[in-house]
Amino acid sequence: MDRAEKRELVTGLNDAFSNAGSVVVAHYAGITVAQMNDLRSKMRAAGGTVKVAKNRLAKIALQGTDSASIIDLFKGQTLVAYSEDPIAAPKVASEFAKGNDKLVILGGAMGSTSLNADGVKALATMPSLDELRAKLVGMIATPATRIAQIVNAPAASVARVIGAYARKDEAA
Repeated sequence: MDRAEKRELVTGLNDAFSNAGSVVVAHYAGITVAQMNDLRSKMRAAGGTVKVAKNRLAKIALQGTDSASIIDLFKGQTLVAYSEDPIAAPKVASEFAKGNDKLVILGGAMGSTSLNADGVKALATMPSLDELRAKLVGMIATPATRIAQIVNAPAASVARVIGAYARKDEAA
């Protein structure tokens, strides 16, 4: 890799770290190519990215970003997973680590907050932004339906009473 390629990689990583909602750093020693491709495809499906970069270049790319506090995690064979959705990257990485003991989550960052491995796993258990939106819409829609049922209930009761009187008159 020549100097221009390194500069381009650092610039790309810096942009990614600056725009990421969360960043996860993990050791990947012993993971097969098929497993790495599986992790990448799962991350891509969730809207995230997995990159393996030289530690030195990743440290340079982190400088000047909100995630700069995780520079010390880059030792050994490390990969970086990041996503704009703060929950996506930690969730996919944690689920993959449960099924594959060779992926060891070291920590990460969400904005300017540095997270240890337990923090990343705790973040992974939170609902995603889309799930929260769905719950909020459900909570807003439920009272509206109940109000409509309450408003319509007296009219329905009157209709049932009139219907009962009509059936009674027909029977007589």
